[in-house]
Amino acid sequence: MTTATTPTPREMTVIYNREDKIFRGIVTGGALTSLVVLGLIGLFLFLRGAQVFNDKGISFITGVNWTAGTGDGAILDDFSIGAMLVGTIVVSLIALVFAFPLAIGGALYLEFYAPTRVKKPLVTLLDLAASIPSLIFGLWGIEIFTRFGERWAILLSKWLGWIPIFNVQFENFGRSPFIAGCVLASLIVPITTSVAREVYSRTPRDLVDTCYALGGTKWGAIRSVVVPYGKSGVIGGAMLGLGRALGETVAVYLLLNLVFRYNFRILESEGGNVASLIATKFGEATEYEIKALVAAGFVLFLLTLVVNMTATTIVQRSTPRA
Repeated sequence: MTTATTPTPREMTVIYNREDKIFRGIVTGGALTSLVVLGLIGLFLFLRGAQVFNDKGISFITGVNWTAGTGDGAILDDFSIGAMLVGTIVVSLIALVFAFPLAIGGALYLEFYAPTRVKKPLVTLLDLAASIPSLIFGLWGIEIFTRFGERWAILLSKWLGWIPIFNVQFENFGRSPFIAGCVLASLIVPITTSVAREVYSRTPRDLVDTCYALGGTKWGAIRSVVVPYGKSGVIGGAMLGLGRALGETVAVYLLLNLVFRYNFRILESEGGNVASLIATKFGEATEYEIKALVAAGFVLFLLTLVVNMTATTIVQRSTPRA
């Protein structure tokens, strides 16, 4: 009686021809170049601001003072970005609160309700809008939301003023974090909607058809299949929009008065963010103040990088199921 022997598994190898090797080299070089440039930017910002980090320590991030000293030493330099960092996060979160529902609704309409003859041009316009520079959206948003947003702010202050974040001391509603957040929302809606629509479009059609076969409605299929399937990808898209809002300069620069004080009252006429601080102070800054501004840029660079990396991770987690 003979015993069966297990065959030796064959080794699978891939042989690349010259064209494939050239293409792989170009793509790899491009990817590495992007990483190297990003690393050099971060290294440059860190080295230029290292003296400020060494002098101020953690108080540079938590403090609320920005005082340029005099050359004779009568007034000492005192720089910190705590108030501006909080302002950056507050304004960006306000923008996300408005933009996220609009993006979800727009994405679902384009993917499941819009007629074909309407869907194609709208998708093209949406992808185009996502690539428009933030300056254009910022100026447009200022023209639109400075008037309409002020009416909303007045109503919020009137009916919800008993809530601390809606309470105001000075009723200058046209220049507040709330208005700046509305403007930033108009800026990040296109990119968030574009990502959400792309995620929803990857929902397996057989899952949707199964829901229909069981007697479900279109809204039932969207609620029970589409939305849960694309949840992680949509959240990632929202975080990409948040990352874009964190670094916005023009809208916040034009709408908010820089006040170095922690402000959680979103209708109060004071605030600012790190990007608008840099734009405001850089032109007349002293040598040491420039280092402080570069250090502030490095903190914003890290914050935006962390947000975008987190968003990329979340989006990639939903890709294998597509």
